[in-house]
Amino acid sequence: MIELLIPIAALVLLLILLYLFPLGLWISAAASGVWVNPLQLFFMRLRKVPPGAIIRNLITAEKAGIRLNRDELEAHYLAGGNVTSVVNALVSADKANIDLGFGAAAAIDLAGREVFEAVQISVNPKVINTPPIAAVAKDGIQLIVKARVTVRASIKQLVGGAGEDTILARVGEGIVTSIGSALTHKEVLENPDSISRLVLQKGLDSGTAFEILSIDIADVDIGKNIGAELQIDQANADKNIAQAKAEERRAMAVAQEQEMKAKAQEARANVIQAEAEVPKALAEAFRSGNLGVMDYYKFKNIEADTTMRDSIGKGMDTSSTEGGDEL
Repeated sequence: MIELLIPIAALVLLLILLYLFPLGLWISAAASGVWVNPLQLFFMRLRKVPPGAIIRNLITAEKAGIRLNRDELEAHYLAGGNVTSVVNALVSADKANIDLGFGAAAAIDLAGREVFEAVQISVNPKVINTPPIAAVAKDGIQLIVKARVTVRASIKQLVGGAGEDTILARVGEGIVTSIGSALTHKEVLENPDSISRLVLQKGLDSGTAFEILSIDIADVDIGKNIGAELQIDQANADKNIAQAKAEERRAMAVAQEQEMKAKAQEARANVIQAEAEVPKALAEAFRSGNLGVMDYYKFKNIEADTTMRDSIGKGMDTSSTEGGDEL
């Protein structure tokens, strides 16, 4: 039993030593011209730094002709950086004759930007498609524009520079301003490149991580007639105001009519009340001796005569009107 445990223990010890001292990795580094003290590989394990992530990137940089310091790579890894992305960016920048040092690349990576992708965009410009941008010309016609913005990454501006969202927002603002300054939508349709020229003159890439190379108008569509819709809305509002005022006048007229009817009814009531007092007054006059029988008959004769004259006068007015019509 003991004879079986001894080989197993030796094998386990060997595996532990190979893990703490990765000799295969050390041999590969030495064969590639990268000298690393084997004890440093052991210390990397203690510092919880994977030796493979450091040594392989050192080999890559050495083969590309770039001298890097192992301690800098370890520090960048411990700071949370992507060592492989930084080394690949340095190699790509060196081949493209772009001035990029390890400190700048590490700072860009720690700032949260993809440094290798930034170098690729710096070598091969990137095209950003804007979403549909709606703007209204001075004649009230809405235009919907789509543009393609060609940008190149600015390595010096990657730290602290604004990103793609800022570029899109500024381009959209410039397009809206350019279309809004056009007298008619036909001017924009005839010369869409005028939008590109006006937008490029504004220096929209200032303070961003990109350099705008060109702005190309991909599509221009006609949207709504905003001016006509506003006029219709204004006309409807004016109509509603006029209707409200007319309703107010009608209500006032109805109120005045009701008031006049009430006054007329009150006047008729007063007349009826006064007429009702006449017999009482005549009776009182008879009792008091102020009115005799003959006086009463004279009064009735005068009243009858007045009624007859009124009837004759109305008959004559009617006859004269009919005669005039016959003539």
